[in-house]
Amino acid sequence: MNLLSRRSLLAIAAVVDIALHSRASPVAAKALAARHKLPPRHLETLLQGLVHAKILKGVRGPRGGYELARERRRISVGEIVRTSVNLSTAEPEELGSHSMLLEKVVDPAVRQAGESFLVNLDAITVEQMCEDADRAHILEEEKAAGDFAI
Repeated sequence: MNLLSRRSLLAIAAVVDIALHSRASPVAAKALAARHKLPPRHLETLLQGLVHAKILKGVRGPRGGYELARERRRISVGEIVRTSVNLSTAEPEELGSHSMLLEKVVDPAVRQAGESFLVNLDAITVEQMCEDADRAHILEEEKAAGDFAI
């Protein structure tokens, strides 16, 4: 069972992808979208939110794209997830239910559990995920699959 939203998983994947691919030059949103089999516009809001949170840095121009705003070891998965959650458009108050049970029992318990979960994610850095990707030979497999970034 995965406890994270698709948006949060995509945010983590995008940041790790950029960390792996931006050493020589920034990663174009188009190349990032192609690697994740998404329409390029699908990522723009997410990437801009990560820039606003100072996780990524946007580079303008013909060779522009995205790169990490900080060292890989200084970006936690928990921070990425918090940013992606904050980009969500639906606030809990807008979801329709205002019962006492939800407000006084269920919501506080779930929030507390969620905070514990995020503390665990804070212990995982982008550096660690990049090391895992290296051990899994992700970049070599992408090249073998014919991934040609534009």
